[in-house]
Amino acid sequence: MNLIDELRWRGMFHDMMPGTDEHLRQNAPITGYIGFDPTAPSLHIGNLATIMLLVHLQRAGHRPLALVGGATGMIGDPSGKSAERNLLDEEALRRNQAGIQAQLEKFLDFSEGPTGAKVVNNYDWFKEFGFLQFLREVGKHLTVNYMMAKDSVKRRISGNEESGAEGLSYTEFSYQLLQGYDFFHLYKELGTTLQMGASDQWGNITTGTELIRRMSGGEGKAYALTGQLITKADGTKYGKSETGTVWLDPTMTSPYQFYQFFLNAADADVPRLIRVFTLLPQSEIEALEAEHAQAPHLRVLQKALAKDVTIRVHSEAAYEAALAASQVLFGGGELSSLDEATLLDVFAGVPHVEVPRAELAGLDALTLLSTASGNIIFSSKGEARKMVQNNGVKLNRQKVTLEQTAEAIAPLLDKYLVAQKGKSYFLIKLV
Repeated sequence: MNLIDELRWRGMFHDMMPGTDEHLRQNAPITGYIGFDPTAPSLHIGNLATIMLLVHLQRAGHRPLALVGGATGMIGDPSGKSAERNLLDEEALRRNQAGIQAQLEKFLDFSEGPTGAKVVNNYDWFKEFGFLQFLREVGKHLTVNYMMAKDSVKRRISGNEESGAEGLSYTEFSYQLLQGYDFFHLYKELGTTLQMGASDQWGNITTGTELIRRMSGGEGKAYALTGQLITKADGTKYGKSETGTVWLDPTMTSPYQFYQFFLNAADADVPRLIRVFTLLPQSEIEALEAEHAQAPHLRVLQKALAKDVTIRVHSEAAYEAALAASQVLFGGGELSSLDEATLLDVFAGVPHVEVPRAELAGLDALTLLSTASGNIIFSSKGEARKMVQNNGVKLNRQKVTLEQTAEAIAPLLDKYLVAQKGKSYFLIKLV
């Protein structure tokens, strides 16, 4: 299956310039690229959808380039934005670039050869490019009228307060010219003939193809292809959880949180997500969909999606740990197997109680679960006693007895006690 056909059945294709499909069908590998904005130390799952365009390009027998925008990241792309972003310094951008490249290496084959991936940084060719030189050699090739006709510019330049727009600075206005020159530079130096990106990048990408044509005297030919923006069934943007952006860096979004995000995908969204974020073949996805339709409550599609993406973004071990952690709340996982970060992730949504460690000496479990914990778990010692008598209370999965002391339960990681009151959980931290 060629690249366009693959993207179409996966629901990832949005638009392309005339001739792009024919260009991709030629026998020799072509070189295509996508730009990534290094304004954060990690990519997020919105970027992952774009990375998958490069993955499919390489699987189709072509060479993928990932451009990390060290220069353009100092300015900020106005596409899809209603306000000017804060600009980062060079040191922060370099640090972010290193993290992004490490993440890209998990998805693309960087080995030597005609289809081996490569990471380039546009700061390398812009750092010595003087302002006057840029205006003479590049700026003269595009009119202001051409640049203002782009949707990303028109939306911002109106300054329409009702739409939340703040107008457009010259800095951001120049972004499309810089991105266009990136395409020309890669075309000239590395034979790059295709730029890809999300659908909101169409204006910037076609600026590049036009610049190539004009700067090469009408003889240069380059192509553009955009993928669909990933949205939920209700049209809202996909990629954020209740706690914010879902990052690919495990220190910013833990593997457990990452796994849970995909596991909790809505039934209306998951058929598209499994096509976009995994490399599972069409026949296997359709078989999973048929199985899911027979018993939606088993969440077969969500489990397959969450497993595949967690392993590729993190590792098999991270997936196994996330799976074990997710089973803890349902009684199938060992509390002692969790590290502190995962324990706090698992119980992030339950009431947290702090109890001074010194108060445990001689304290019975009933008092710990009532007055010592601020009556958050039980309103009174009598209520706690009644539920204990009915075998409805546990500390660290051990049934609590009337005679038990608080010290008899070994704390998890020497400082946590997980209390269960029926089906309700509470996390006690000894401080």
